[in-house]
Amino acid sequence: MLKHKAYKFRIYPIKEQEILIAKTIGCSRFVFNHFLAKWDETYKTTGKGLSYGSCSKEIPLLKQEFDWLKEVDSTSVQISVKHLADAFDRFFKKQNERPRFKSKRHPVQSYKTNIQGKNQLPEVSIGCNQLKLPKLKWVRFAHSKQVTGRILNATIRRNASGKYFVSLLVEQEINELPKTGSSVGVDVGLKNFAILSDGTVYKNDRDVNAGLNLKQEAERINRTFKKRFPEKTVLQ
Repeated sequence: MLKHKAYKFRIYPIKEQEILIAKTIGCSRFVFNHFLAKWDETYKTTGKGLSYGSCSKEIPLLKQEFDWLKEVDSTSVQISVKHLADAFDRFFKKQNERPRFKSKRHPVQSYKTNIQGKNQLPEVSIGCNQLKLPKLKWVRFAHSKQVTGRILNATIRRNASGKYFVSLLVEQEINELPKTGSSVGVDVGLKNFAILSDGTVYKNDRDVNAGLNLKQEAERINRTFKKRFPEKTVLQ
């Protein structure tokens, strides 16, 4: 069985990579807003909107008109159009509000790109503390966890404080547990945490709960003490 899983890491791009990330974010936003305006105009004149296919076919012409669109990752521009088409589909299904123009003043900016070919394999695109991304090539990142599976796409984000992050969407093969054909009932109580219908008893760990309650009570007393006597020593 195939399952999707997301991994998030902080990345540390060098200056040249920061510039390219900013350009890619800007180009993705420009293409999204361009076709949103065209979508609105077409709907006003014909009563019908556009489609992902019709917009996608116009991207090469748009690149001829604006040469700087050729400098960034091509899949990020394509995905931007796909996001617009998906947003309109959800809007017509009454699942979300109408798509709005993207602003460069938004505190969080991002773009998405597809990972293709051999780079989908972690052993190819991840090495020690570096991650290989389209156009950016090797980027230093905080390798805090092991990535397993086939990497499908990556979303690069820059937050309001100027920090950069990447989210990897990975496809993994999950082995299903064997079906036993049996079922069990669970009764949750106060004396015992849970009692199963087959007689298995899971006791309530009162010591753990008591410890947590004492810690919460101490924190509450400390907060009150600080407000009344800010210069005094509080409980530890």
